[in-house]
Amino acid sequence: MTTTTLERSYAHCRQLNRRHGTTYYWSTYALPAAKRPHVWALYGFCRHADDIVDDLGDVPTEDRRAALADLGDRLFEALAAGRSDDPVLAAVVHTTGTFGIDPACFERFLGAMALDLSVSRYDTYDDLLGYMDGSAAVIGEMLLPILEPESPAAFGHARDLGVAFQLTNFLRDVAEDLDRGRVYIPQEDLRRFGADPERRTVDEPWRALMRFEIDRCHRLYRSADLGIALLPPASARCIRAARVLYAGILDRIEAAEYDVFTSRARVPTWRKLATVARVAVDR
Repeated sequence: MTTTTLERSYAHCRQLNRRHGTTYYWSTYALPAAKRPHVWALYGFCRHADDIVDDLGDVPTEDRRAALADLGDRLFEALAAGRSDDPVLAAVVHTTGTFGIDPACFERFLGAMALDLSVSRYDTYDDLLGYMDGSAAVIGEMLLPILEPESPAAFGHARDLGVAFQLTNFLRDVAEDLDRGRVYIPQEDLRRFGADPERRTVDEPWRALMRFEIDRCHRLYRSADLGIALLPPASARCIRAARVLYAGILDRIEAAEYDVFTSRARVPTWRKLATVARVAVDR
């Protein structure tokens, strides 16, 4: 694999990040320049896998499943070989080798992506946590070697941050997920509050449910703050920016009185850039 191939792979992953995950993408600019491409590589791979599951148009489920399995086969073959000519995998293999990321993390992630092809509801929060172990918490685990924490105690807090990010996305994307036939809010919570997202109505049961779920997210963010304090300043600035911006999505949901059906809660780009700039000069 030539240097040009590797550079193109990292550039491709960067574009995937910028196109599909702008909140975290802009936060990476608080990282040292040498570390940014490695974060883009991991997120680029995750986005690529997610696209197979969600963005292949009218492709039948079994074809999506086969494509996801093929991606996994090609990834593990490339990891074993230490190289790849694939526009995404070349950077992923290089990053994994450079930082000693456990390949089992990718197995857990791909396993969670496969669940999206067959599971559309989770009865309990523990059930949802089982899914998020592979879809979110494991991403925190993969990033830790790049962020170089000062204590192994950061591990659990990194997992909590990954879960907080995904729960935030779930609350923001209720309508979009419904359009795909999925509900990521635990069924036990819906029953507890008498809320039904399929009504797409912001009534008092829905508002009570959303307050409960947002409080759960904030508890996870508070745990994540303890882990951010264990990162070196150059890494902490990036993760702190992402944490502030993602929590800002919750603020937008609250400002809209928990209406996640008629519009998508967004933090404007100017605020993202201002947050990154402010955090980047913090010490």
